[in-house]
Amino acid sequence: MPPQRPPSGRPRRHQPAQMMPLPGRGSSPYDERTRPMGPRGDERPAGPPPRRPGPPPGRPMDDARPPRRRKRWGFGKVLLTLLTVFVVFLAGVWVYLEFSINRVDALADYSGRPVAAEGTNWLIVGSDSRDGLTPEEQEKLVTGSGNEAGGKRTDTIMVAHVPANSTKPTLLSLPRDSQVAIPGHGKNKINSAFAIGGPTLLAQTVEGATGLRIDHYAEIGFGGFAKIVDAIGGVHMCVEKPMEDTMTGIKIEPGCQDLQGPQALGFVRMRHSAATPRSDLDRVANQRKFIGALVSEIGSPGTLLNPFSLFPLLSTAPDALTMDTGDHVHNLVGLALAMRGISSGGVVTTTVPVTSGSAENWDKTKSKLLFDALKNDTEVPDSVILS
Repeated sequence: MPPQRPPSGRPRRHQPAQMMPLPGRGSSPYDERTRPMGPRGDERPAGPPPRRPGPPPGRPMDDARPPRRRKRWGFGKVLLTLLTVFVVFLAGVWVYLEFSINRVDALADYSGRPVAAEGTNWLIVGSDSRDGLTPEEQEKLVTGSGNEAGGKRTDTIMVAHVPANSTKPTLLSLPRDSQVAIPGHGKNKINSAFAIGGPTLLAQTVEGATGLRIDHYAEIGFGGFAKIVDAIGGVHMCVEKPMEDTMTGIKIEPGCQDLQGPQALGFVRMRHSAATPRSDLDRVANQRKFIGALVSEIGSPGTLLNPFSLFPLLSTAPDALTMDTGDHVHNLVGLALAMRGISSGGVVTTTVPVTSGSAENWDKTKSKLLFDALKNDTEVPDSVILS
C-alpha cells in the first residue's frame, strides 16, 4: 500500500533531533539541579563576586579623596570664648560676695536726721573687735584682750565723701578721742558711741556732729584687716622713721618694705612712739596713708590677675567686712574706684580741724567750712586741711 501523502498545502514538519552536549561544551539540563562541589565539600560560587559600581565620571575614587581638614578656631572665636568665661567668672564672684558679706542695720531713720545733700558719704570704721581670733592669733597680732580694751570700740573712724561732680573725693578722719554729743548719753568720746550702741548709734552720732547724712557703712575688725593684708602678700609702704610702740612693743624698721598682717595692724594703730609725736593725729594720718596703699594694691593687675592673690582675697573678704543691710557690692566697688587716687594726690585727705594736739575738741569755724564744702560738693579750702 503506497504511503499516504500529507494534505496538499500543508508542509510536513520534522521534529528536530536533540543531541546531548559534548563534555565541556554548552549547558546540561542537570546544571540547574546540581552544582559541582569544592575539594572540601563547600559550594563554589556561581561566578565572580559583583563588582562595586565605580564612581560617576569626573568623581575621584574614595582612596583618591583628599583628607578632610579639621576646622580651626579663629582668633575672634578664641577671644569670644575667653571673654565669655571671664564674664561668667566675674558674675559668680559678684553673686558670691553679695550673699557672703556680713550685714548690719547701721543706718536707721530718726527724727532730725540730716537730709541728703550732694554726693555720697561713707562711714568707714575699723573696730578693735577680737571676734573670731584665737588667743594665739591675738598674741600674734598684739591686740591685747577684750577685757583690757574695755569692750568693743573703734580704732578708726573715717568719712569718705564721693562727689557727684568733678571735684576731688575726700577722706576725712575723725579722731577717736573727739568729744561730741552722743544721742541719749551726753557728751563723751566719739568712739564710745560704738561701744554703747554699736554701728547704729555711731552713725547717728557722726551725723549729728558733722551735719552730713551717712549713705553707706563699712566696718572691718582686727583679724579681718590682717587677713586681707596677708591675702594679697602684704602692702608696700615706705617708713621714714623707726617705729616702736611703747604700749604694744611692735617695732617697724625704717625703709620701703612690704608690711604683713601683724606689722600693718601695728602701723595703723601706733600712737605711743617717737615716730608719732602728735599721738592720735599722727595715727589717723598713717591710717589714711595705709588705706591708699592698700586700695592701690588690691586694684593692681598683680592682684586681680594673680590667682594666688585673688582667690585668698575673695575667700577672706566676706568674713572680714561688714556692710549696712542696704549696701551692695557695686556700692563698694564705687568707693574703691573713688579712693584709688589717695596715694597719687587725687583724693583730699585730712583730719577734722581741732583746737589742740589732744584732738579732743574740734575747731567749730574751720569744721563748719569743711562740712559745708562736703555738703555742697565744692572744693575743700586749703585753710581747713589738717595733714
